[in-house]
Amino acid sequence: MGGTTVTTGVDSFEDPPAEVLAAAASAFGLLASSARLHIMWTLARGESDVSGLAERVGGALPAVSQHLTKLKLAGLVRSRREGRRMVYFVDDPDTVTVVRLMVGQLTARADAASAPVRAVRGTGA
Repeated sequence: MGGTTVTTGVDSFEDPPAEVLAAAASAFGLLASSARLHIMWTLARGESDVSGLAERVGGALPAVSQHLTKLKLAGLVRSRREGRRMVYFVDDPDTVTVVRLMVGQLTARADAASAPVRAVRGTGA
């Protein structure tokens, strides 16, 4: 049998390079803010301008604008000009997948924890 095959990527057991881990930690750090996570969740469902985002996430316009600037600098969000307004969107399907997976799992857990306990049928009780 020839040499050793080294695989790379998500399915690999090899340690990622330090710079990759640092970039991931930075991205997760930005998403550790509930306001920024809410913005990402909203943008994962469709593009929006700052006013629409502020209304949807319940934040003040300047605060939402600052969060968008940080997300944009980190490469998690992009924007384009439409007339006089800037429209923001998530251009990375992998980021959308991570956000949807995490929020979806936590929502399912919260729903399960608040569900009423159902009686088990056929126990003779």
